Amino acid sequence: MSRVLLCGATGLVGREVLRMALADATVTQVVAPTRRPLPPHPKLVNPVVDFEQLPTDAAWWQADAAICTLGTTLRDAGSPAAFRRVDFDYVLAFARLARAGGAQAFALTSSLGADAASRYFYLRTKGEVEQAVQALGYPSLTVLRPSLIGGERERQRLREHVGMRLLQALAPIVPRRWRIVPAPRIAQALLQSALAMTPGCAVISPEQLLSPA
Repeated sequence: MSRVLLCGATGLVGREVLRMALADATVTQVVAPTRRPLPPHPKLVNPVVDFEQLPTDAAWWQADAAICTLGTTLRDAGSPAAFRRVDFDYVLAFARLARAGGAQAFALTSSLGADAASRYFYLRTKGEVEQAVQALGYPSLTVLRPSLIGGERERQRLREHVGMRLLQALAPIVPRRWRIVPAPRIAQALLQSALAMTPGCAVISPEQLLSPA
């Protein structure tokens, strides 16, 4: 039986992870710190926090495994510095506090092409946070690198919506690594990886995510 920490529970993938974790009989409790309250559930602990000032000594950091789906876009963040604050600083702070609380496994949503040496800021930031989390010494670490993530977002952007529809139409001829990965498929892989606690570091590609279970 496992106690799971979840960061990013209000996002596209995070909502799916939360739903699956609460329904999983092997999960005794889900701790999901968020900026705004979530609907109550008997298995859910939902501390409302300021990610700029996470409480380092809170008892709810004690967990068996941690999952992070937190992330934004350069457009939504408004600047490279604001983007890095969320996708690097917040993610690393969560991972560090979860590790200090005893978490043995960490599962992270990253991005296809993540590379700390990339000349592209977005991909470089994703690669750098992967390296920083790996340096924390989790016995089990899983990094998922999907391409585009499919699902109903709270805020739908016209250009993104059109792009998704086009990729869906062209799916039979688009290479698998560039195909849309449904949010539930990513969530399922995150939860399974965190609960399995397989030793070592595993990087999961879009092709693996799209393969039949």
